Order: sequence, then structure tokens, then C-alpha cells
Amino acid sequence: MGKRVLWLLIGLAGWRASAQQVDSSLFRQLRFRFIGPDGNRAIAVAGVPGDRNVSYVGAASGGIFKTEDAGISWRPIFDSTDNSSVGALAVAPSNPRQVWAGTGETFLIRPAEAMGNGVYKSTNAGRSWTNMGLQATGRISRVIVDPTDTNTVYVAALGNTHKPQQERGVYKTTDGGKSWERVLFVDTLTGCSDLTIDPQHPGTLYAAMWQITFNTWQLNSGGPGSGIFKTTDGGRTWNRLSNGLPGGPAHPVG
Repeated sequence: MGKRVLWLLIGLAGWRASAQQVDSSLFRQLRFRFIGPDGNRAIAVAGVPGDRNVSYVGAASGGIFKTEDAGISWRPIFDSTDNSSVGALAVAPSNPRQVWAGTGETFLIRPAEAMGNGVYKSTNAGRSWTNMGLQATGRISRVIVDPTDTNTVYVAALGNTHKPQQERGVYKTTDGGKSWERVLFVDTLTGCSDLTIDPQHPGTLYAAMWQITFNTWQLNSGGPGSGIFKTTDGGRTWNRLSNGLPGGPAHPVG
């Protein structure tokens, strides 16, 4: 045990010595600047693979803005829709003209935030949008397009969080949004707060589930429904992960 501590101290000393060799004056040359857009807080950001000039930003209650000159200028592209609260954005990796937007704010849970009315799809890089359903989900935290198939899309629905709700969980479409199947559901109090896919093995996804109910008089965050789930077959079956994770009622995951 004494040798382990000694080697740990030697390693830390070496790391500290190397860290001190950096000239701090280099950092004084860095300057932050606001590049926009103005549109309330934003948690949804998506770029176009292979084109660093094009990005999309979704605001909590300000719609979607797009830049085509690396942030020098922005323009609103979501004003024609029936919702201005955007919680998720996704650009299809194999077709940058296909853009998805999940509505409803999931970052800040409070009585005054805007609710969503489903998921929207654009096939012309944001010039026009079509509501593709899932209107009752309330809050969409993530949209993922399969990197090999633009018709296969996953949507993570946190739910309205104000009452028990059936429309929470993870949804999947294989026909570009014409129809949806709920592939993961825990219970009426638990929604999906985040979702990620393995780009090398697109049948493998991880879902962070969050049990939450929020009312004007009480917030119940966490519980037995919360946890991390994994699928390796595109959502047909899921396993709750437990190895190395803390036991007992889980709190927000995402």
C-alpha cells in the first residue's frame, strides 16, 4: 500500500510540474465574443457534417435559427410552425438536407416553460417544416437519425412531467416519420431524458430514463423508474444497466 501511495505522489508531482510549464500569457490572448443568435436559452445545436459553416440552433422559446457563414449571421427558419419551443435538433448524417426538430423544453423543468407539439421534419435544409406526429409527448429531449438510413429515426420523449402519462419513452420510425412505434417504456412517471447511438453499430443505443413529476406545489425527481437502458437490436429489446452503477432509486440521468 505504501508503494502505491508513493508512486501516486510521484505521478501527481510530475503532472503538476508539466502543467506549470505552460505559459499563462498565451491564454490572455483569447477573447470571447457573442455570435448569437438572440432567442432565449438554447440546448439544441446541430451542425452539418463536412460543412463547418452551416449550423442550427434551437431555442427554448424562440424557434430555430440557422447560420451559413459560421455564425457571422443568423436567420429564423421555424416561425411558420405552430410551436417555438425546441429541445432537440438532428441533421441526417447521410443527407444534410434532412433536418429534424423535437419540440418542448427538457433542460429546465418549471411551471412557466413552453411545451412542445411533437416532432418536425424538413427535407430542404430548414426552408419548410412538416409536423410528423408525437404531439402528445410534451417534451422531446433527443432526435437521432440512423447514420445508414434516413428513414430510421429515434425520438426520446420525456413527457409533459405534470402528471402520469402514457406517451413517455423512446419512439422509432422506419418510414421517415409516417408511423411511429414506442420501443421503450418504463412507466407513466418515467420519460427519456437523453438518447445516444453507436455510429459504428447503429443497432446499439443507450437511453437515459428519468422518473419525474412536477406540479406547482411539489417536485418529485428520481425514483425506481430512472436508469440507463441499452439495446443492441435497434430497440426491439432493452436491458437496464446495473454493473458499476449505483443502486437504489436513481435521480436525473442524461
